[in-house]
Amino acid sequence: MFFKTLMGLFGGGKGEEEKNVSSSPKSGAPERVATLSDLEGFVEYVVKALVDAPEEVKVSTEEGENSVRVIKIVCRKEDTGKIIGRKGKTIIALRSLVGGAAGRLQERVTVEVVD
Repeated sequence: MFFKTLMGLFGGGKGEEEKNVSSSPKSGAPERVATLSDLEGFVEYVVKALVDAPEEVKVSTEEGENSVRVIKIVCRKEDTGKIIGRKGKTIIALRSLVGGAAGRLQERVTVEVVD
């Protein structure tokens, strides 16, 4: 279920098996539309997998300037470097994924690590 939501967030199309069966009628089950809370959950999932103390991670969403939503990450000081990564590559990648998924929702979202 979680990965289906992620695939919906990031535009994951049909798998190879599903592409080959495209001539069959649809199942009629409504597709789940991803939401901003799904993005927040995605960020929380990734960050908790990166840090040493996942129980101390807090993720929240706030309204920023110019209708940009900000997903804020609060964690132990020692874990901040793990989220940011060497030369900022980890947080840049996370921001890129979240920004792309938010674009599909026609929203503007950024990710910040709170000191």
